[in-house]
Amino acid sequence: MEQDLKHKDITEKIIGASFEVHKFLGNGFPEVIYQRALAYELDKAGLNFKKEIEQQIFYKDLSEPIGTRRADFVVEDKVLIEMKAISEITDAHYAQSLNYLKIYRLEVGLLINFGSKSLTFKRLAYTPKT
Repeated sequence: MEQDLKHKDITEKIIGASFEVHKFLGNGFPEVIYQRALAYELDKAGLNFKKEIEQQIFYKDLSEPIGTRRADFVVEDKVLIEMKAISEITDAHYAQSLNYLKIYRLEVGLLINFGSKSLTFKRLAYTPKT
C-alpha cells in the first residue's frame, strides 16, 4: 500500500527535474551550476519557486523571527530544497536539513546531491510538536 505523502505532487516534479539536470550535466560542477539548471527545469515543470531567498528563522513559539538564513529553494511555499554538490551525503547533512524545516516552519523538504556519480536525494518530513 502506497503511503500518502504530503505534497507528493510537488516533490515528484522536483525529483524529476533534478534527474533531468543530473542526466544532462553529470557530476563535478559547483553547486551554483546545478542550482541554475534546476531553476530552469522547475520553471519548465510549471512550479513556482524562490531561490536563494532569506528565510526567517523562528524559535519555539515566538511570533517574531530571531534571524535569517538563505534557503536554496522554496517551492510553492511548501517544499524546501537543500542542494549539495559533494561526493557523499552524511548524517550531518540530513540533520541540518531537518533543522531547516523546523526553523522555517515547513513540513516537507528534499535534500538533493548532484555531486555523486548518480543523483541522490532524501525526502524529509517535519511534524511540529503540539
